[in-house]
Amino acid sequence: MKLLIVGALIIFHASALSSIYGDVMKIETTGASDQTARQDKLTVKGVEASYKLAENDLKRMQSYKKTILKVGSAMLIDPSVIAAIISRESRAGAALVNGWGDHGNGFGLMQVDKRYHKPRGTWDSEEHIRQGTEILINSIKQIQKKFPKWPKEHQFKGGISAYNAGVGNVRTYEGMDIGTTGNDYSNDVVARAQWFKCKGY
Repeated sequence: MKLLIVGALIIFHASALSSIYGDVMKIETTGASDQTARQDKLTVKGVEASYKLAENDLKRMQSYKKTILKVGSAMLIDPSVIAAIISRESRAGAALVNGWGDHGNGFGLMQVDKRYHKPRGTWDSEEHIRQGTEILINSIKQIQKKFPKWPKEHQFKGGISAYNAGVGNVRTYEGMDIGTTGNDYSNDVVARAQWFKCKGY
């Protein structure tokens, strides 16, 4: 009984540590735009579309789950957000050609842009996922400095938006996705993350 309690506490502690940038479940989101939803010819939109897009990627995502959880735990960021970015950026690898996307500029599952970063590892490796997560964390930290009075969850969402379009593109909380791909990047990623969270990520 004592071992079970200790084990549960360790799991709870690890889970708590993995969310130092905020609780993704507390972030408000409008989900995917019509443009993004059309990727899978969906008739639904918004959060429901984001959930369906994530669900369509789940089987492929399972191949990377162990690595995503490991990186999230090590870097103290919610693994569900890593999974959501992988879903949004590369459809868990399905949108890539020989590991590349975005007209040959984006590399790997998390679409590290070779114009701004030197890609590390193979396209689906732990090293690649670590690099993408480092870029995300750096974006969050830059948003924290830019908007120090924002609540933690707002900064978290702003960092997700900045991962796509840069810190300079984030000017207001309400309009942070204007100028991102599909004008919905952080809202779609957050909704997908909330879905993946419920699937054990």
